[in-house]
Amino acid sequence: MKIYIDENFPPQLARGLDVLQAPLNTDSLKFEIRSIRDQWKGAGDEEWIPKAGMEGAVVMTQDYHIQTTRHQRDLYQRYGLGIFFFKPPSRTGYGYWDMVRQIILRWEEIKKLIQKNKRPFAFRCTQRRGFDRLD
Repeated sequence: MKIYIDENFPPQLARGLDVLQAPLNTDSLKFEIRSIRDQWKGAGDEEWIPKAGMEGAVVMTQDYHIQTTRHQRDLYQRYGLGIFFFKPPSRTGYGYWDMVRQIILRWEEIKKLIQKNKRPFAFRCTQRRGFDRLD
């Protein structure tokens, strides 16, 4: 299962998660974490959403506009993409370590939600409430 970290997260986070997850991967359940910045540098949402969807991937992002912009929402749904929207506590976004902390704190739950839910799906994560399914 490929999980892409959007460009609004540092690519080092994707690389670090991939290294930390590797010893837990099995032949039957393997998570590969990649950065959209590393994979499709500079690609717009309309470009990378279909590519990630065709890979059967899941994306983690702070870009909630993907959910609220109709053509982007339709695009991720058409391509069967799973998305986790991390809503920062302020308009300035997460600080670096707050972002890392949120992802690490929620990592096991993210993996369970990926396994339980048929794509397309979307979840919003807030610092206090955790994950809410978006329909």
